[in-house]
Amino acid sequence: MQEEIFPLVDETGNVIGQASRSVCHNGSKLLHPVIHLHIYNSDGELFLQKRSATKDVQPNRWDSSVAGHIDLNETPEQAAIREALEELGLSVIELCFVTKYVIETDTERELSYCFYTIYDGDFILNPEELDDGRFWSIEEIQSNLCKDSFTTNFELDFNNFLYKGLNGLMQATLVLSAYPRNQG
Repeated sequence: MQEEIFPLVDETGNVIGQASRSVCHNGSKLLHPVIHLHIYNSDGELFLQKRSATKDVQPNRWDSSVAGHIDLNETPEQAAIREALEELGLSVIELCFVTKYVIETDTERELSYCFYTIYDGDFILNPEELDDGRFWSIEEIQSNLCKDSFTTNFELDFNNFLYKGLNGLMQATLVLSAYPRNQG
């Protein structure tokens, strides 16, 4: 199987090159784009997936509902929908954009495009991608932070915006949509 090739981007998301998965994850800190999709149920609980033991980065930790790399010539929205289908069997979801920001760990730098959605249906968990998945209350997540339960990336998302819960995110994105970005 041929190794995945990731786009390399600047901090605004413009593609400036490409590199293999292994190079992006070997400590080179080449900035590459990813998506994080956070799925809430209508009770405001957040679905988290437990990463497979076979993952090359942060195995066996609880993570965003859906997370993955953006492929060459793919938009963040297309990647979020593709990854939701691959990981959880979801084919129809409505994405709400939250933010994008650079995440830097010991081994990599990612430009993370963050979305959320509300979903009350069933999931089909892909055993190649994840070992488990369940809904968590915001309070349960808060009580497990900094205990090596979660991925570094998820804890950053939580501390940056997920701590607000579903109602807080909905209010924040309503404000953002009331003031659309300049299209110029």
